Amino acid sequence: MSTVEMINLIIMCVFLLCYSYQFVYIPIGLLTQRKYSYLESRGKRVAVLIAARNEQAVIGELIDSIREQDYPQQLIDIIVGADNCTDRTAETARGRGARVFERQDTEHVGKGYVLNFLLYRLQTLGLSYDAYIVLDADNILDPGFIAAMCGCAERGHDIVTCYRNSKNYGDNWLSAGIGLWFLRESRYLNGARAAVGSSCAVSGTGFLFTRRILERCGGWRFFLLTEDIQFTIDRVTSGEIIGYCPRAVFFDEQPTSFAQSWRQRMRWSRGYLQVLWYYGKRMIRGIFRPRKAISRRFSCYDMTMNIAPGAILTATGLVVNVSATVYRFVTDQNVTTLLLSVANILCGLFLTVFILGAITTVTEWRSIYCPAWKKILFTFTFPLFMFTYV
Repeated sequence: MSTVEMINLIIMCVFLLCYSYQFVYIPIGLLTQRKYSYLESRGKRVAVLIAARNEQAVIGELIDSIREQDYPQQLIDIIVGADNCTDRTAETARGRGARVFERQDTEHVGKGYVLNFLLYRLQTLGLSYDAYIVLDADNILDPGFIAAMCGCAERGHDIVTCYRNSKNYGDNWLSAGIGLWFLRESRYLNGARAAVGSSCAVSGTGFLFTRRILERCGGWRFFLLTEDIQFTIDRVTSGEIIGYCPRAVFFDEQPTSFAQSWRQRMRWSRGYLQVLWYYGKRMIRGIFRPRKAISRRFSCYDMTMNIAPGAILTATGLVVNVSATVYRFVTDQNVTTLLLSVANILCGLFLTVFILGAITTVTEWRSIYCPAWKKILFTFTFPLFMFTYV
């Protein structure tokens, strides 16, 4: 066995060691998805926060879905941050009855800054709420969304995430790829985490936090590229357990062009590295803190695995194998064995990701809104989509 093949084997073993617990999540997700004790609440005053930039085409549909909620409308305030807009986003939102704050700031760009801006404006107006729900302008809510989320908060969770579905799953392999990932994350990551008492992870949009969290954080102070992951890691390392409510369903719109998808996932990847840089020590300390409950220590481990080893191991393997292949080629050495080793690894990864995608497709079949042949086809393209993260 060559040195490179040995390194590849070590990388695969470390990868399995880090992520083998997620295979245990699969039977937990299968067996416990519908075993929750549900409680709906319709007594909390809720602010729905929407950060929007040039979203006039879709924001009206979201506001309409909020107005159609099975929840007392007098307890819901829709707050829109029209961020550096050059279209009629603000007028469209106001026309649907939302409270709109317009913002022009090209220096502090990002959703985190918009949320901070909105919360500050609400504070200056003396407006306080029991809970805040964060949404993107292209979302649509199931009618029971707010009641279910508030019910989960009523059970003691000050941060709650939900079941994330897709509006346009069937458009192409890109929208299906990220859509299938979010379905898997909902059921087989957050669903399993909630079942074992561990913390879930907030994912971009469709989450709730209470006034107590806002006070504990001293306002919204999460401004990295992935403010959702930063918020999650900050709260998990502070001892919070983020809850999951599968009965709260919303629909998100996914990118359909490769360039758009690439930019989105490049931002996520850079954001993960930012969070690792700022919170790495806190996460490691949280894993080994002896006086901390096991569930909270495991939550720190789980969140660390979510943002760190996969990228590091993939980058290491990529650099080692590409460098070795180039070196052997320019020195007229045989590269066949090395290429076969890499091919075996890629085949193994493809099969693993395909199985994860196939399980999710089968169990969430009724939640995927597209023709059956597309569901099957996009299960096979799912590993290709995941490989583009490299």
